Amino acid sequence: MGILEGVKFTKEHEWAREEGGKVYIGISDYAQNALGDIVYVELPAAGKKVKAGDAISVVESVKTASDIYSPVSGTVIEVNDALEDSPELLNEDPYENYIAVIDPENLSELDKLMDEKEYREFCSEEE
Repeated sequence: MGILEGVKFTKEHEWAREEGGKVYIGISDYAQNALGDIVYVELPAAGKKVKAGDAISVVESVKTASDIYSPVSGTVIEVNDALEDSPELLNEDPYENYIAVIDPENLSELDKLMDEKEYREFCSEEE
């Protein structure tokens, strides 16, 4: 299982990476493996205000559909439009292919998330 360093993780298997005051959000390698072949991604609307824990997207695979939750509160300022035509990008490289970018209200919310070591332990307990 691939886990990217410098990224924070939620118990729902989303990742969050802060860059230049913005927070990029996607699904972990663990999540994409569990989902199987991803066939559709419902992207959030740019400009949408979200609270930490709000469902912002839906990822559908051949097995199931899963809500994707925002790990931080703020405003969606960008979405990865490439996922509309190529949802399988989340299977190919889940850390390079984000779902949305949030302009966060409070970056300290990231401190509540797991680092890569904590997430690795969390995933091993789930298996």
